[in-house]
Amino acid sequence: MRHTIPVDQIGAPGPAMVRAIEACVHCGFCLPACPTYRLMGEEMDSPRGRILLMKETLEGELRIDEAMPFIDRCLGCLGCVTACPSGVAYGELVTPFQAYAEARRTRSLASRMQRLLVRETLPYPGRFRWAAQLGKLVRPFSRWLPHELRSMLSLLPKRLPAARPLPALYPAAGQRRARVALLAGCIQQALAPEINWATLRVLSKNGVEVVIPSNQGCCGALLMHSGEDERARRFARRNLDAFPKDVDAVLTNAAGCGSGMRDYGLLFKGLPEQAAAEAFAQRVKDVSAFLDELGIQPPAPLPQSLKLAYHDACHLAHAQGVTQAPRHLLASIPNLTLVEIPDAELCCGSAGVYNIEQPEIAQRLGRRKAESILQTGAEAVAAGNIGCLVQIRAHLERLAQPLPVYHTFEILDRAYRA
Repeated sequence: MRHTIPVDQIGAPGPAMVRAIEACVHCGFCLPACPTYRLMGEEMDSPRGRILLMKETLEGELRIDEAMPFIDRCLGCLGCVTACPSGVAYGELVTPFQAYAEARRTRSLASRMQRLLVRETLPYPGRFRWAAQLGKLVRPFSRWLPHELRSMLSLLPKRLPAARPLPALYPAAGQRRARVALLAGCIQQALAPEINWATLRVLSKNGVEVVIPSNQGCCGALLMHSGEDERARRFARRNLDAFPKDVDAVLTNAAGCGSGMRDYGLLFKGLPEQAAAEAFAQRVKDVSAFLDELGIQPPAPLPQSLKLAYHDACHLAHAQGVTQAPRHLLASIPNLTLVEIPDAELCCGSAGVYNIEQPEIAQRLGRRKAESILQTGAEAVAAGNIGCLVQIRAHLERLAQPLPVYHTFEILDRAYRA
């Protein structure tokens, strides 16, 4: 496909976007891997359809507001990248395009309010706690609110666990084998603080000393994938300064955060921080991949046998290519049987703030994922991303099948403490 996209103008698309567009040969291998195409069956709701829309928009053949309803329905799960035989870097196209379009599109007042609330609360655990309490008071009156705000209220948990601040340093137990830094995360600290503590205990048990920089902040992934690139860069700059360089790796235990931090090079493309951002991104690893490479100390058997379904978070499996490491770690636990989920490669519908901005599609995908999990006969579910955990738990409860839902490292922690 020969392009006529202007790439030499300030604010115009860059060469990476052009390469991604040109690489697509419209073969159709992406179609069965795309959750929205599987649900809706519309060409413009598929990756190759969206690529065509972006191309025509950038060439001035289509207005941005005509294309964006279809682009907005993209989950950014990158399942198409895994399936594509031509190596189309869809992420290098859709993420910059969203930033390009955000500055030029038209949004309703309710949509602007929704995005304001998201960017001013979700990246800040303290603010999120306050907003969750306020949301409980507003929820009885939600039927009078725009649907954009109702969707946010519907996702609030009934209660939040007590805050559990993290230490600056968590020492290795016994001989130190590695020294790492850990991203604490934002929403995860408020919704499930035990995940970080389980991660610290498991790493310590395996001889890993963990530094938790006190001046770190949000990774910026939610904003990056929402077209808020400048705000995302503010968070990223803070982390580039906050995380020490004298560690073996910068670890994340949330797939979306890890994917976002590994994209810092793309976020700072053409800017003075690009080299530093790329170097930082190369040191970022998911905690499961790091521990699997390091080698795990044998866990104790679980007190009772457990049939566990493992869910592949999209930004772990597709964006980071990490699929086997979590399975290796879980399979090392005696008395645990790991089972695979049908259509495991399809997104659960959480996808950052997707279940806020596209609640109807997110609900259909969440129900589909929950039904697939129940088909396995599993007694519990594990995943490596807080958004997936919240989404899967909610939809299992809606099906009146409230299976326990854990982070991978919570299961490992249970085995070590057995």
